[in-house]
Amino acid sequence: MIGIVDYGMGNLFSVSKALERLNADYFISGDKDELLSADALLLPGVGSFRDAMEVLQVDTIKEFAASGKPLLGICLGMQLLFEDSDENGFTKGLGLLPGHVRRFSGTNEAGETYKVPHMGWNKLEFVNSSPLLEGLEEDYVYFVHSYYVDAENSEVLLAKANYHEEVSAVVGKDNIFGMQFHPEKSSKLGMALLSNFLRLVEERKAVR
Repeated sequence: MIGIVDYGMGNLFSVSKALERLNADYFISGDKDELLSADALLLPGVGSFRDAMEVLQVDTIKEFAASGKPLLGICLGMQLLFEDSDENGFTKGLGLLPGHVRRFSGTNEAGETYKVPHMGWNKLEFVNSSPLLEGLEEDYVYFVHSYYVDAENSEVLLAKANYHEEVSAVVGKDNIFGMQFHPEKSSKLGMALLSNFLRLVEERKAVR
């Protein structure tokens, strides 16, 4: 059973509909005991990093992560997995992955301005192997974000995109994973990535 974390700032409808299309059993909850009982958690998110950290059940998420069961952050949910963010002032994150969240500067190396947020379709480039990427081909996915993760440890970077900066698009280490884009809105590749995550959940559930 997949638990979708409800903390008042997630795109719960679109994520839950994607799981339904994949015939996955899920529930939406903000209750600690229910979330800890899940086989895996999805941490969605839309909005401000600071606001999210103020309302998120940090101890619950960290306890779940320490259990070894899979955790997937989506969009803002992925950013929350990292150490800190500059959004609306310095704010500490969950610290489950190494790296920092930075704002797109809006100015490239030639001094030319570019649009922020990074919004629309952009192509993934696979960097490191992972069960999330198994059997998939590089393709376009849908982004909407003004901040990006500067991943200090290249080993956690699974796939990237380029938008005047290197965008950490898919990240993962051990049981912790993240996708900066919206997989549920990213056509075939997005759904295939979610399907791979569900398969990973079942495989790890079988060996627990």
